[in-house]
Amino acid sequence: MASTSTPLTLPVLPLDDEVVLPGMVVPLDLNDNDVRAAVEAAQAAARSSGSVGGSKPKVLLVPRIDGTYANTGVLGTVEQVGRLADGDPGALIRGRSRVRIGAGTTGPGAALWVEGLAVEETVPDPLPGSVTELVTEYKALATNWLKKRGAWQVVDRVQQIDDVSALADNSGYSPFLSTQQKVELLETADPVARLKLATEQLREHLAEQDVAESIAKDVQEGVDKQQREFLLRRQLDAVRKELRELNGESEGEESDDYRTRVEAADLPEKVREAALKEVEKLERSSDQSPEGSWIRTWLDTVLELPWNERTEDEYDIQGAQHVLDAEHSGLEDVKERITEYLAVRKRRSERGLGVVGGRRGGAVLALVGPPGVGKTSLGESVAHAMGRKFVRVALGGVRDEAEIRGHRRTYVGALPGRIVRAIKEAGSMNPVVLLDEIDKVGSDFRGDPAAALLEVLDPAQNHTFRDHYLEVELDLSDVVFLATANVLEAIPEALLDRMELVRLDGYTEDEKVVIARDHLLPRQLERAGLEKDEVTFDESALRKLAGEYTREAGVRNLERSVARLLRKVAAQHELGERELPFTVEDTDLRSLIGRPHHVPEAAQDPAERRTAVPGVATGLAVTGAGGDVLYVEASLADPETGAAGLTLTGQLGDVMKESAQIALSFLRSHGAELELPVADLKDRGVHIHFPAGAVPKDGPSAGVTMTTALASLLSGRQVRTDVAMTGEVSLTGRVLPIGGVKQKLLAAHRAGLTTVVIPKRNEADLDDVPAEVLEKLDVHPVTDVRQVLELALAPAAVEVPVAA
Repeated sequence: MASTSTPLTLPVLPLDDEVVLPGMVVPLDLNDNDVRAAVEAAQAAARSSGSVGGSKPKVLLVPRIDGTYANTGVLGTVEQVGRLADGDPGALIRGRSRVRIGAGTTGPGAALWVEGLAVEETVPDPLPGSVTELVTEYKALATNWLKKRGAWQVVDRVQQIDDVSALADNSGYSPFLSTQQKVELLETADPVARLKLATEQLREHLAEQDVAESIAKDVQEGVDKQQREFLLRRQLDAVRKELRELNGESEGEESDDYRTRVEAADLPEKVREAALKEVEKLERSSDQSPEGSWIRTWLDTVLELPWNERTEDEYDIQGAQHVLDAEHSGLEDVKERITEYLAVRKRRSERGLGVVGGRRGGAVLALVGPPGVGKTSLGESVAHAMGRKFVRVALGGVRDEAEIRGHRRTYVGALPGRIVRAIKEAGSMNPVVLLDEIDKVGSDFRGDPAAALLEVLDPAQNHTFRDHYLEVELDLSDVVFLATANVLEAIPEALLDRMELVRLDGYTEDEKVVIARDHLLPRQLERAGLEKDEVTFDESALRKLAGEYTREAGVRNLERSVARLLRKVAAQHELGERELPFTVEDTDLRSLIGRPHHVPEAAQDPAERRTAVPGVATGLAVTGAGGDVLYVEASLADPETGAAGLTLTGQLGDVMKESAQIALSFLRSHGAELELPVADLKDRGVHIHFPAGAVPKDGPSAGVTMTTALASLLSGRQVRTDVAMTGEVSLTGRVLPIGGVKQKLLAAHRAGLTTVVIPKRNEADLDDVPAEVLEKLDVHPVTDVRQVLELALAPAAVEVPVAA
């Protein structure tokens, strides 16, 4: 507890932003006017009092914060006046007790005199347990702090202090306390409360010190790790330097090496600027930064691209034509287009028009046709004829847009797109790039690769193509793009609009024989390990293989049949069953590879033909494998067992179902005119079936075929075996044009049919059909379905039972 006692009159010694607590001994500089005035006034007062024994002069130490005096001061005695360590005059003053400051008064000297009341402090005796614990805690905290500072000599002195008031005032020596905190300790008169405050302040400081030490430790560990890593890397650099000197290699930093390579490379100006910026980033980045690896990979890719490398085109037009003819039979449309392209390139080069508007004279062709007609191999032949590099890009099954335009460099394992990789692989900026199976490109959540191809295949845009990985412009305007596809409808319309369409509609039988003799047979002889003169093929054998053993638009199965024959002959020779040389005749095919798989309808027994009964007609269709023959069967249900109506089977599309409805409606409305018993159509159910039900079928071109089959069924007249037909039919009986005439006529020719009925408005398409095919086919352009019935239906010479 604390109480006040007798008033005291003392000179004031102000302390600017400093606080002295009882028990503290502090030196003060007498050069300060206020300090000197107070000390001199105290000395004068001590002398005038005439006290015996030399009573020490007394001053009142009062904190002065921002010009304002505190309410409580400390009675101090001047212990000694002399010189400080730096030689200046000073006084050593000891704090004695607290004094409550009162009113000002007068006194000797220039100092300020005040009246004050001494504060008497009382501590309960004996000390309560809580106070004892507080004393123990303070000593422990103070000891901990002093040990951290290495002040071991002070630890014993603190441990020897038992007085609560003196122990609390001892914290006045703590340098971490602010002036405001010391003033708070000074003005707290109760010793126990003051010790609690000092303990709390010391505890907070130690907590802050622990956090600061933890942070400093982490920082120091990080610094030590960096220093260790730096030392190890310097050692590694020194080892590499020694190895380079040992191997006779030139010395230089990696970034310097990249800068040298970029400056020495033949790069476009904008690409050079972008590359030098990346080199600067590489120089600034640390060795352990992942960005350095990305930059190095990017720079390697840019430096490996053939930015200004171009092959000289072969402008020998006749020589190019000879190369194309020697490597591919048929395919006149493609050969003409390549010849035209080379002729135009030659004239532009001669007139200095190689680059017009920043664009060069590239080409974008779409080769569309059934499998096996040579679309893929044609690309290599085109490159050979033009004297260019060839590279193939397989697009089948590609579903990620980044496969075309590349990945962003920020992704791990990022790579440029397939187009950039194709240019890099070709080693020139004007190769022939074959985009194989472009109709098999899909799309999912990763984007639409077909949409990314729009810029690549657009002659107006591809001279500034930007790959996501490179992020610099790449000129593709001098590239010849050849895209291959089997199904035209599977190519997006916007993409197809950017390409020049060239159709490959399949080979005639004569062309297949030539291809087999000049290309397939020599290749398969080599693969079978046979010499050219050991096995020869008669033309009749090749023709039978093409006509009866394989029925396709291309020649893949024909090549497999030739390979199978040669393997059979080689095996028989090794077994001693056949002598070489051997000539394969058409009569030898059955014994070597079995029976034919495709016998023409005309070669079959009349009773076994599919059109041997009324209600069956032969149509023509186009599939992804080229043209094909399609049969349509019709039957009438028994009026007693079947309900009236139309039934369609054969996995048909909506368009083909509508064609069947139109055919039935036409016959119902014009049955009397055609002398058909249309009453049967009202009372009996009609069933139209397309065999091969597992194959989807759609399109309007089977309209005349279904009409003919129903008319044959109702009239009882058979459809001629040698007749095939195609065309869309209207409700008035008009025969409307369709597509794929060339493929359909080739299919009719392969099937051994001799008469084909087509729409009159498709007559112009006959110009695309090979002359040797037209010579063997009797083509009838018609405008009305009545003409089709007159041509297709056989005369009713004998009564034929209606097909049921």
